[in-house]
Amino acid sequence: MTVSIDSVDVLVWGGGTGGTAAAIQAARGGASTLLLTPGVWLGGMVSAAGVCCPDGNELSQWQTGLWGAFLRELEQSEPEGLDHNWVSCFGYRPLTAESILQNWLHQESRLLWWPDCQLLSVERAGSLITGLRIEVDGEIRGVTCRVAIDGSDRGDLLPLANAPFRFGWEAKEHWQEPSAPSRQRLSTDPFFRDQPVQSPTWVVMGQLQSDQLHDPRLQGDQPIGSQLPDPFRGASDTFGLEKTITYGRLPSGLVMLNWPLHGNDWHRGLERAFLADPDQEAALFSEMQNHSLCFADELRKATDGWLQLGQAFPSSAASPAPWIAAMPYWREGRRVVGRTTVIEQDLLPLTEGVCWPGPPLNDSGILQSIAVGNYANDHHYPGDDWPLAPKSCRWGGRWTGTPFCIPFGALLSDAIDNLLMADKAFSTSHMANGATRLQPLIMNIGQAAGAASALALESNLQPSELPVRSLQNRLIGDDRAPAAVAPLWDTPWHHSQWLERQRAALDRRPLAAALPETLDSGRSVHAMVSPDGEGAYRIQLQDAESCQLITLEPAVNARLQMLEKPTSVMVQGSHNPWGGWFRTSSMR
Repeated sequence: MTVSIDSVDVLVWGGGTGGTAAAIQAARGGASTLLLTPGVWLGGMVSAAGVCCPDGNELSQWQTGLWGAFLRELEQSEPEGLDHNWVSCFGYRPLTAESILQNWLHQESRLLWWPDCQLLSVERAGSLITGLRIEVDGEIRGVTCRVAIDGSDRGDLLPLANAPFRFGWEAKEHWQEPSAPSRQRLSTDPFFRDQPVQSPTWVVMGQLQSDQLHDPRLQGDQPIGSQLPDPFRGASDTFGLEKTITYGRLPSGLVMLNWPLHGNDWHRGLERAFLADPDQEAALFSEMQNHSLCFADELRKATDGWLQLGQAFPSSAASPAPWIAAMPYWREGRRVVGRTTVIEQDLLPLTEGVCWPGPPLNDSGILQSIAVGNYANDHHYPGDDWPLAPKSCRWGGRWTGTPFCIPFGALLSDAIDNLLMADKAFSTSHMANGATRLQPLIMNIGQAAGAASALALESNLQPSELPVRSLQNRLIGDDRAPAAVAPLWDTPWHHSQWLERQRAALDRRPLAAALPETLDSGRSVHAMVSPDGEGAYRIQLQDAESCQLITLEPAVNARLQMLEKPTSVMVQGSHNPWGGWFRTSSMR
């Protein structure tokens, strides 16, 4: 068979959020880049998989890099705003996200995208990947490259490149992670054999017929799980039926069905996703889709039709109907053996009250961080919640995860010098993956991988040879999407001294507290704000019921912490009736 040969600087095997971010950033850095995706959409979690209520990096100080730029375009693109659900501070339609990413991609003359590809093989010479063989449009094609990036959710390149990777659980004895199971338990409990990775979900999109469920029998927080039959019995016990559904509410009354409590997570036969057997994978996908469709149908019947199926996704082989996501939401897959591995202790505060675990330094005392996350660790399995070491704190009137850093070495294969990881398959432990797998952090890890590839080519180095400070300077100094590499609690993305303070952190120079700065987000209104003494606040607006007050802005959080009694203030912000809160961006 004749094989067409193409050549590029940077070759990204994608389909994941991080892969798309990496391709865009590599092209912006001047590298000729080819993005290959197995589907017809390119956004991964944030669009094709339908996980449109992002978790983590919600505070203004963590809204940097491509994630921050993406979030601000979402805010401009959704006429109804992003306050629609109670699981996240943001909710948007899949097509909105995909349109933003495709627009970014098409603006880059050095970036080419081939959708609907099948990965056949990886070509390797010694410690370098030299290219891939794929099938696209019925033709076998070879593509050679100088840098390869794995931007897939499951680490697709790793087995084909014979790159060492980890899969499944690690024993507590391996890294002394506080939440990991013992070696003896791993070897004797069949749970760990049956659940090698976190359970994925195939999102189905619903459509609400009105803003509220009007049947009084079905509202409120009382247990009503008996209204759903097995295997979904108990799904609404904790929050009630209406909140179970509006958990993932999006603009226009769309609903992301991605419910972990006896809902549509899929737990059985997950090894079939990693066997390179198309028939077994297709059977798994069919089971996952049918399970989610059954969940949606039981919710439809329980609400007397208030929830119907909604239209949100493109027609494709993986998505036989517009309410079925174009790909599964993979929480975990293969994880590369990297130059550095992020473990659970790297995520945890050093002591109670300390805001982050401390910087990842090399033996020379040089900060290695290339991205900042803050999600509060969360693992999905059947049965009871897996007990995890706490890493959350009260901030801005709500609970949030404490920040942590991702070191550059976690993106680098220990065996292949020109391979970068841009999605969930970067080097983490199984336990740490529960905090590192979320959309915002993965988008910025992809940005770092893309920036590193372009910078390495520009410097005539392999990515593994790149000095981390040159990459950090490129990221914080990016003229379109500057990305934080140091977690500064008091410095939001829009602060006038943001770049100066990031540089000071890299130099390990002492930093005074940042002067408070807020964004003007519209008309101010009078309100009464009352602290509860435990880090939560209530707000009473004129002619409205009181509700929870939250903020994502450091300056407002500092002001709230000064309140000792009910106080009259002027606030700017928006009310989220489904979340039950008023989110303020300014208070004086």
